Amino acid sequence: MSLLKEFKAFAVKGNVVDMAVGIIIGAAFGKIVSSFVGDVIMPPLGLLIGGVDFTNLALVLKPAQGDTPAVVLAYGKFIQTVVDFLIVAFAIFMGVKVINRLKHEEAKKPSEPPAPSKEEVLLGEIRDLLKEQNGKPPVAASVTPPSAQ
Repeated sequence: MSLLKEFKAFAVKGNVVDMAVGIIIGAAFGKIVSSFVGDVIMPPLGLLIGGVDFTNLALVLKPAQGDTPAVVLAYGKFIQTVVDFLIVAFAIFMGVKVINRLKHEEAKKPSEPPAPSKEEVLLGEIRDLLKEQNGKPPVAASVTPPSAQ
C-alpha cells in the first residue's frame, strides 16, 4: 500500500476525526473559561480582597534600564491561570462523572431471561403429562410450595 493510501486510511478513521473535533472544541472551551475567569470571577474576587487586579500582581526582580525591559515575576497571571485550570478540570470531571453514571445505568438494566433450553421445555411437558395422569391440573413454569397444592 502506498504511503498516501495509508495516510488516507489513518486520517479518515473515526477516532482521528473525533479527536480533532475534541481538540477544536477544547480550545474554544478554554477561551470561554479564560474569559469567564478573567472577566467574571477575578474582578469580584479582587474587589473582595481589597481592590486587587490579579493581572497586575507582579514582583519586579530587576527594574527596567534604558531600552531593557524589567524582569518581572507575574504571579497574578499565574493565579488566574491556576483558577482557569481548576474550572476546566472540574468541568471535565463532571462530564466524565455523568458519562460514567450513564454507562453504569446501562450496565444495570436487566436483560431478558434466556429462553428455556429444549431439555427444559421437554421436562416441563413431561411434568405436565404426569400431573394429568395423577388427576392434578398442570402447574405453570413457576414452582408452587407444597402447602398451596
